[in-house]
Amino acid sequence: MAEKSFKYVILGGGVAAGYAAREFAKQGVQPGELAIISKEAVAPYERPALSKAYLFPEGAARLPGFHVCVGSGGERLLPEWYKEKGIELILSTEIVKADLPANTLVSAAGETFKYQILIIATGSTVIKLTDFGVQGADAKNIFYLREIDDADKLVEAIKAKKNGKAVIVGGGYIGLELGAALKINNLDVSMVYPEPWCMPRLFTSGIAAFYEGYYANKGIKIIKGTVAVGFNSDSNGEVKEVQLKDGRVLEADIVVVGVGGRPLTALFKGQVEEEMGGIKTDAFFKTSVPTVYAVGDVATFPLKLYNELRRVEHVDHARKSAEQAVKAIKGLEKGQSVDEYDYLPYFYSRSFDLAWQFYGDNVGDTVLFGDNNPQSPKPKFGSYWIKDGKVVGAFLEGGSAEENQAIAKVAKLQPKAENLDALTKEGLAFACKI
Repeated sequence: MAEKSFKYVILGGGVAAGYAAREFAKQGVQPGELAIISKEAVAPYERPALSKAYLFPEGAARLPGFHVCVGSGGERLLPEWYKEKGIELILSTEIVKADLPANTLVSAAGETFKYQILIIATGSTVIKLTDFGVQGADAKNIFYLREIDDADKLVEAIKAKKNGKAVIVGGGYIGLELGAALKINNLDVSMVYPEPWCMPRLFTSGIAAFYEGYYANKGIKIIKGTVAVGFNSDSNGEVKEVQLKDGRVLEADIVVVGVGGRPLTALFKGQVEEEMGGIKTDAFFKTSVPTVYAVGDVATFPLKLYNELRRVEHVDHARKSAEQAVKAIKGLEKGQSVDEYDYLPYFYSRSFDLAWQFYGDNVGDTVLFGDNNPQSPKPKFGSYWIKDGKVVGAFLEGGSAEENQAIAKVAKLQPKAENLDALTKEGLAFACKI
């Protein structure tokens, strides 16, 4: 098969790929120099929409509405945009071999792609229950959510199983967002997770108690401290029951599993330095191979603020790391220096009428402030994390744009706060005066 050659290749078609392409266009790229190779069939889009507005029963988000870069308030990059800029979109193409010393990628169809500079933006893949040999986990109507194809299949099932029973396996991001989306579709929703409270990687028990109470008020059943160990299906092979470790059996017409992801790094094993499950990079996202950069979920990078290596799975970092890598690549070509990546960790979520933001690090002591009563008509509450007498992290539910900026500033500046009782009383006012 014919070989194609490009100066720059972005491998992956998610959020990071789209933001990298926009930065290349900003910095100046000649027609035919840049290609994006993606196994998905569509141009890069804002993945967070899939667990939110894409599943709404009315006014649902659909492409081309959420192509990048609308998620950060930028121009929407339609497929025509790439054509206009001379950027080649190579879609529905799965790369099965990467030979980094030879600057070569090979597709499942046997096509060869050569590059001078490669940006790895492969993101994560979902962890599946079939990976652990869970009995019956290959039944129909057991869903995972990562790509638009997954979301389309889930939408079809929601329509087919109108007013049916849904079981969410997992109490993290995907679990909470999909629990809300399925409830809005009038399904009878149960959530199952092994931890003592939801979103344990970020939430304290005090924060989690609010969301669990709020979801319970919406009619969602929450089952904690146990896991799904098996699935029973009917004669059509469709899931009908979820068996739990504690012996309970839940009826189910739809099961959605959200138990985490793994960075997609297998293609590069043994060819590039790895750390903490990701590809190790410097502050410009350059890997141990000088012609190769890694961004987004797959990158383990120096987090300047805390002087340590981190891997961050979040859309905000995917966008910003992609832009940083392209600035560094173009800066090197032009002989211009680029500032090191100085990232403030940021996470957010929206479900029902709720919206929270978190900035910084969730380590040390915590204080909870504000109105976290799930029955409140307009709850607004938050938490600070305090380490070595300084505020290092801040969370806020129901904040305005200005208040969210205030908690971001606190997490970045890390002001002193030695008296936790005083901090609890002062609450949001502490952040707003910094």
